[in-house]
Amino acid sequence: MAQQPNTRSEMSAAESDRYLRFTLNGELYALNIFNVTEILEHRQLTPVPMMPDFIRGVINLRGRVVPVIDLAIRFGRGVTAIARRTCIIIVRIPNPSAAEASADDGEPANEGTQDIGILVDVVNKVVRLAPDEIEPAPAFGAGIRADYISGMAKRDDDFVIVLDVSRVLSISDMVSLQSATTDPVAAEAAARSARTS
Repeated sequence: MAQQPNTRSEMSAAESDRYLRFTLNGELYALNIFNVTEILEHRQLTPVPMMPDFIRGVINLRGRVVPVIDLAIRFGRGVTAIARRTCIIIVRIPNPSAAEASADDGEPANEGTQDIGILVDVVNKVVRLAPDEIEPAPAFGAGIRADYISGMAKRDDDFVIVLDVSRVLSISDMVSLQSATTDPVAAEAAARSARTS
């Protein structure tokens, strides 16, 4: 078995040209593999009241509450239909409010991150994209906000939209996500209350 890199920085260097390709509403997207921690089969989501509509719910991932967003809703493309190959991609992104808190409290740097699930139609494969294969994000024409896109890559006679995962969620959205996940008991109680009312 190959030895795994010991630090996130070593992994960053090793994975900088590797991207996880997935399909959403018939279009190809990719995320840098550095942000991806795992891929899960779709599972039951617990809805949380008072959250933005693109947050479909939360899952319990080994004792941690992880919010799951629907990229189709986030991009204004309807709702992702749950099917046999629907997946949840778990990504780790910077959490500005947690990073500020950890700086004040002296907590470890990894406390400044947030795990988020991204609901997609199907995960295709990991592909290598050299920097010269990725063109700058277009100002218009991709169908989603330009600041969500870090670039466009041509693959298999089609274009792959490379997402900037840290921008797909805004800072205000991160605050909402944090409030939903910092108190899992309250979030679960709110979800139970919503189901019974």
